[in-house]
Amino acid sequence: MLKAPGGDREMVEALALVLQHDEQAVLTAVEMALEAGAPTKTHILDLLHRLVDGKPMDAPPLKAPQALTLTTEPQANVERYDALRKVREARHAS
Repeated sequence: MLKAPGGDREMVEALALVLQHDEQAVLTAVEMALEAGAPTKTHILDLLHRLVDGKPMDAPPLKAPQALTLTTEPQANVERYDALRKVREARHAS
């Protein structure tokens, strides 16, 4: 935290969380953030709220159903875009 600009202030704010929350919960959240490699105040706050609320820490892996797989890859086709734009000939706000 101290290496980043404003890191000293962020570190003090993270340490001041013990004034509002249980000291052991704050220490646990800080240790978890350090282990995750993201020792930022926002990450510590997120972990702390998850600990206090009893929410799960690890989200299950997301598996998309087969119906959502691409059948045709999108193509970068500027001419198609221009053709669509000319068909309407409508004025836009921009």
